[in-house]
Amino acid sequence: MKKIEKEDVVKVIVTGIQKYGAFAQTDNYEGLIHISEISYGYVKNVNDYVKIGDEIYAKVVDVDNEDNHLKLSIKDIDYKNDGSKLERMEETKNGFKPLKDNLEIWITEKIKEITNKM
Repeated sequence: MKKIEKEDVVKVIVTGIQKYGAFAQTDNYEGLIHISEISYGYVKNVNDYVKIGDEIYAKVVDVDNEDNHLKLSIKDIDYKNDGSKLERMEETKNGFKPLKDNLEIWITEKIKEITNKM
C-alpha cells in the first residue's frame, strides 16, 4: 500500500455527511472534507455536492500517517472526474495574445452597442 502524502490527489468513497462536512475513506485511511474545503462559495448543504457512497477525487490537505487520518479538499479539483479526462490540455503558442490584442476593441464595440440601444 502506497503511503499517502500531502498534496496527493486520491480516490475516496464518501462514508458519511454532517453539517460541517463529509467523511470519506480510501485504503486504510479515513478523512474529513470540511465544509470550507468543498467550495469557495457558500455551502448551504453538503448533500448538494456529495452523497454517501459517491466515489470522488480529493486533494490531501494534511495527513496523519500514525492514526491514518486525512484532511481533504475538493474545491480546487474536478472531484467527480472519472479519470478518463486526466490528460493535460496542450498549451497553444499564442496563449493569451489574441485576448490581449482584441480585448480593448471588443469592449469598445460592446459599449457602443449598449449605448445605441438606450
